[in-house]
Amino acid sequence: MSEKPSVLFVCVHNAGRSQMAAAWLTHLAGDRVEVRSAGSAPAGQVNPAAVEAMKEVGIDIAAETPKVLTVEAVQASDVVITMGCGDTCPVFPGKRYLDWQLEDPAGKGVGSVRPIRDEIRTRIENLIAEIAPEPAS
Repeated sequence: MSEKPSVLFVCVHNAGRSQMAAAWLTHLAGDRVEVRSAGSAPAGQVNPAAVEAMKEVGIDIAAETPKVLTVEAVQASDVVITMGCGDTCPVFPGKRYLDWQLEDPAGKGVGSVRPIRDEIRTRIENLIAEIAPEPAS
C-alpha cells in the first residue's frame, strides 16, 4: 500500500452506500486517504434519503454525482470495497478486496437509511484504524 492509501467504494448505482462510505471516509480521515466511489450501473442522481441522512450528521453529499466504474479506478486503488455489485467488479492482483454486506437504501425513506449510514460509519472507523491511523503526536 502506498504512503497515502487509496480506497474505491463500489455498489451498483453509486447512489447510496458507496456515496455515504466515500463521504464518511473523507470526513473522518481527511487527507490521509484518497477516496473514490463508482457504480457498475450508475443511477442518475444520489439517493435523496442518503443525502438527507448524511446531512443529519453534518456531511453534505448533495453535489455528488454517481460515477461509472472504470478499470482505471480499480487499478489506481489499494483497497476496493464492494457493496452488492457481485461479479461486475474487475479484479486485479495486488489489490485488497473487501465485500461489505449492507442493506441497499434504494427506495427507502431516511428512517430506514439511518441504520445503514451508522453501520457504514462503524466500518469506516475500523478501516481507518487499519490503513491510515492518526499519526502519533
